Amino acid sequence: MYRLTTLTAIDEVPAADWNALAGDDLPHLRHEFLAAMEHHGCVGERFGWLPRHLVLRDDQDRAVAAAPCYLKFNSYGEFVFDWAWADAYRRAGERYYPKLVVASPYTPATGLRILTGDTPERPALAAALIKGSVQVAERLGVSGLHWLFTSDTEIDWAREQGLMPRLGCQFHWHNAGYGSFDDFIATFSAEKRKKVKRERRRVAESGIHIRRVRGDAVTPAEWRTFHQLYEDTFDKRGGLPTLSLAFFEEIGRTMGENLLLVLAEETNPAGARIVAAAFCLMGADSLYGRHWGCFKDYHSLHFEACYYQGLEHCIEHGLTRFEPGAQGEHKVARGFLPARTWSAHWIADPRFRQPIGAFLEHEIDAVEDYIDEMSTHSPYKAADPQPNGNRPAQA
Repeated sequence: MYRLTTLTAIDEVPAADWNALAGDDLPHLRHEFLAAMEHHGCVGERFGWLPRHLVLRDDQDRAVAAAPCYLKFNSYGEFVFDWAWADAYRRAGERYYPKLVVASPYTPATGLRILTGDTPERPALAAALIKGSVQVAERLGVSGLHWLFTSDTEIDWAREQGLMPRLGCQFHWHNAGYGSFDDFIATFSAEKRKKVKRERRRVAESGIHIRRVRGDAVTPAEWRTFHQLYEDTFDKRGGLPTLSLAFFEEIGRTMGENLLLVLAEETNPAGARIVAAAFCLMGADSLYGRHWGCFKDYHSLHFEACYYQGLEHCIEHGLTRFEPGAQGEHKVARGFLPARTWSAHWIADPRFRQPIGAFLEHEIDAVEDYIDEMSTHSPYKAADPQPNGNRPAQA
């Protein structure tokens, strides 16, 4: 019934067709977002992300399912770490790269990776897409296929097709219907509540004013300043800033309603000057924190710009969840609780498939223990008022 095609550019499929499958809560998988990366060299040969997007078509040649897929020549920008696997291949005299990765580049945000829109045929389409992706991997002769940050349901479907699940942990926030930020922190213990208030007060006492600006209202000068901050953060940490100013300017034009820029300004006699900024993506129900930069250090400004402003925005606009990015145990004290994240892996060579599978089984136990430990540090008064993120998919 279905035919799987691979695309070397997202523009080979109409934006309306792709976005109809992606839905309205995954801004990092919108056609405009992926296209801007390709238009401005943020993916491609330079950074080792070659588009091989998967599109499933029915017998009338209609796109009925899709997944963002890349031929990868490194593991940079994935946030599901497999460098030890690559090293094992190297020591055995084998080649780990290239591999296939289903992901949104440089974006560790959870959610659907099997894009089908709202249809009762979703399980059948998912089975066809996952099975077809393995066939593509076999045809290309890659070492493996990796579906990153999938949904709970998708990890079960992937397991049914023989892929191995991998468990990770992030820290997410869920909106319990709070009327205001003060209502939210009222659920904290007294000690934790005082700490949050003190951090917010210190930012105000530093003479910092915070503005939240939707992407389609950001000025060219503000985009330039933000991009300087973005690049500066990577330079300080020895990373590689892959996203260009032209990329941000394009998504500001094409999907500005899905972007949020938090600007921190220092006021002085000469006027206001942007000293820090945080960049988020917005879906219909969710907020995704992505990038941050600061020209100089201010006490607690990172927490204010990256967490508290996002939380306030979610509460004010009725968004149900906030994913502030990968890792970061310090997020727990600010209301973000441990949440399970999943990826699924197919390894071509059986000599490596078995030991990697055994490692993943042990790793799942270790991550579950870590989640249990981090849950004991919840800032909430008594019973956790929030859903605890992703529930584990049963083996």
